[in-house]
Amino acid sequence: MTTSNADLPVLLITLGDPAGVGPEVTVKGVVEEAARSRVIPVIVGDVRVVSSAAGKWAQGFSVKKVESPRLAKVGPKVINVLDIANCAPGQFKIGEVAAYTGNAAYEYVVRAAELCLAGEADGIVTAPLNKKAMVMAGHEFDGHTGLLAHLCNVDTQYMILGSPKLRVIHLTTHLALVDALKLVKTDRIVKCTRAANDHAKQLGFEKPRIAVCGVNPHSGDGGLFGVEEAEEIAPAIEILRAEGIDAHGPVSPDSAYRIAYEGGYDIVVAMYHDQGHIPMKLAAFESGVNITHGLPIIRTSVDHGTAFDIAWQGTASHKNMLAAIDYAYLLVTGSGSS
Repeated sequence: MTTSNADLPVLLITLGDPAGVGPEVTVKGVVEEAARSRVIPVIVGDVRVVSSAAGKWAQGFSVKKVESPRLAKVGPKVINVLDIANCAPGQFKIGEVAAYTGNAAYEYVVRAAELCLAGEADGIVTAPLNKKAMVMAGHEFDGHTGLLAHLCNVDTQYMILGSPKLRVIHLTTHLALVDALKLVKTDRIVKCTRAANDHAKQLGFEKPRIAVCGVNPHSGDGGLFGVEEAEEIAPAIEILRAEGIDAHGPVSPDSAYRIAYEGGYDIVVAMYHDQGHIPMKLAAFESGVNITHGLPIIRTSVDHGTAFDIAWQGTASHKNMLAAIDYAYLLVTGSGSS
């Protein structure tokens, strides 16, 4: 029995770099997700690569080319593929960083973004690409986030790491710590926390409870260890609360994440990369998902790399891919607060 595309949200799953673990985790993830019959997953990739991966990790499944995502159907033993015929299996070496596969991964993301922007799908889930390979192919982006921001023509986007019990948005990401601290400013904190509030509402939280972290030990301890909390963070929280946003803080990070994990906060605002990543990697290594907030489309991603050293060996875990699909489903349906 099949279900029509009119009944379920359509999620595009980009294949990632074909020389990495993307094909394995994607095929395994799509096979397991298909059994739930709650979304229509459509792989955006080269059908030849998908067929090769399916032969290894989805025996008994047929790989079906679809002309449009909205024409795909979810059914038993079927893997839907929007074929981007750009990566012949015999033309690349597994586990190797190369412009050929870097360009293929780039083109999968471009096509998926175009389709979502046109309303032909409800969200994108990305398997890992390799930044160096993409740059070798002539595409000068820092990864998925920068590429999607360019494709969607947006200037401001935020990295969110999400899991069933812990969610964190980052004020700054890939900067030296000394440079990140210079950006802990009231106006930036206000904008980032508004984004946190919007994201939590999209998940279904009616009035999100938001912890805004301090940046110094013990949130400055009354000025003993720094002034950013009093001069930049506290004024931002006053502005946010005046807007009706349930922002709390500055909260000492060593308390914020424990309270959030236990259900006291719905999302945490981290001031810099490791302040947000370390607790997420510890508490939700396999269930943590990378989300780009600020795009006009829904995008989630696995929170791991191409892992060329184990590519196509059958040892890659697809649990994080399932988590990324699940989080995209929650964003599409607004059912993440239940």
